[in-house]
Amino acid sequence: MSNKNKAINGAKWTSISTVFGAVLQFVQVAILARLLHPSEFGLVSISTLVINFLSIFAHFGFANSIIHKQESDVKNLSTMYFFNIITGFILLLVIYFGAPLLMLYYKEQQLVGILRISAFYFPIVFFGQIYNILLEKELKFKWIAVTDIICSTVGTTVAIILAYQNFQAKALVIGLLSTQFLKMVILNFLGRKLFSPIFYFKLKEIKDHLIFGVYNIGDSLLSFVNTNLDTIIIGGLLGVQQLGYYTIAAQIAIYPVARICPIIVQIAYPIMAKFKDNIPQLKSAYLKVLDLMMYCISPLLFGLFMLAGNVIPYIYGAGWEPTVPLVHIFVFMGLFTSMVYPLSTLVYSTGKPKLLFYLNLFTLIIKFPLVYILGTHYGVNGIAYGILASSFFAMLANFYIIKIIAGSFMDDLIKNTAKPIFFSVVMAAGILAYKYLVGNTGVLHMIIQIALGGLIYLAFTLKYKFSFQDLKNLKTAIS
Repeated sequence: MSNKNKAINGAKWTSISTVFGAVLQFVQVAILARLLHPSEFGLVSISTLVINFLSIFAHFGFANSIIHKQESDVKNLSTMYFFNIITGFILLLVIYFGAPLLMLYYKEQQLVGILRISAFYFPIVFFGQIYNILLEKELKFKWIAVTDIICSTVGTTVAIILAYQNFQAKALVIGLLSTQFLKMVILNFLGRKLFSPIFYFKLKEIKDHLIFGVYNIGDSLLSFVNTNLDTIIIGGLLGVQQLGYYTIAAQIAIYPVARICPIIVQIAYPIMAKFKDNIPQLKSAYLKVLDLMMYCISPLLFGLFMLAGNVIPYIYGAGWEPTVPLVHIFVFMGLFTSMVYPLSTLVYSTGKPKLLFYLNLFTLIIKFPLVYILGTHYGVNGIAYGILASSFFAMLANFYIIKIIAGSFMDDLIKNTAKPIFFSVVMAAGILAYKYLVGNTGVLHMIIQIALGGLIYLAFTLKYKFSFQDLKNLKTAIS
């Protein structure tokens, strides 16, 4: 099978997994929002924050270096395998015994127990992590997708059952651990066909991977702070209840970006890495990736902006109304973020991870004062506006980096992004017209607005982007 066909097949399976996961998470949050207090979502958000931070040091960028270098040496892979496992147990101890220190900052006694349960995430995940990387390297996206579907179903079921049993915030954490444990078992079973570790551990022989990972860690650290600065400040400055509102709003608005963009990047990067020395081809691939992202992301974000006031109270119940204005802000941040997302494919394919480090450093220098000052004076909405402004500047810096790597591209970029954004604006105008001319209350009107928006966007896309014949050709390629 050619790389193109592998990519199409991978896109099919990864899309199936992502759509399934999106629906599952939507159901989970909709149910748990009626069972848990906003402060409990805030506690879990802090726990996730700690896990994400320590994960930066855990895999040392091996995922990117293995794919970039097309690593297949059993000795090197074995060294990385045992390095991950050792690190996983070290991080377990760090979180378990360091939890009381974090409680002092957030002033929440329950946080200690939540963090100590969450600590077991690391040894569980790192027993299967290298197999997930190797499956991606070999473009085995079907195996990964089916695994994710099975495991997320089990984890969501566990979380909902435990929430009904009054486990409160612990229900979400245990559900996550259940997902990761089952995934680790399945990945070990599937991955042994590609790699069976031998008892071998010499760090000096993976020196190139470690060097590659230095900038990767630096970039990841800055990226972590950039991504989670709002959560860190809100939890300490405004309390876990405001953090709960903020977390749910971010999940709703950023979810399309967080789910769709990684699919495209996950499939594109291994393909692009195979022709890393051909800059014109890389630039062409980058523009195609960005084009696809914008056609997928922009209608979802514009539609969410128009419908947030209807959907959130109906789906999540009373008490979550403060999330609506936050969602409106996050929609634009999601648009800027999706424009930056494909940069990693270009940077890692050309072996220049330090450029991402510089981008995140620049963004952090701008973001911290904006978020802190606006958050101090205007609360949680001020923090959201600070994040929005810094995302815009990060997007501009991202374009400058792409020009350094691939040369002039802005004319093509504007041509690629103008259409989906214009189609989305027309879609939003259609929904707005319905609201004022027909009605805006009740489930029926909400469903009609969603359907109307989808039909408008689809009609413009079929008319000016994809023909029915293109869709038939794609269906043939997928099948």
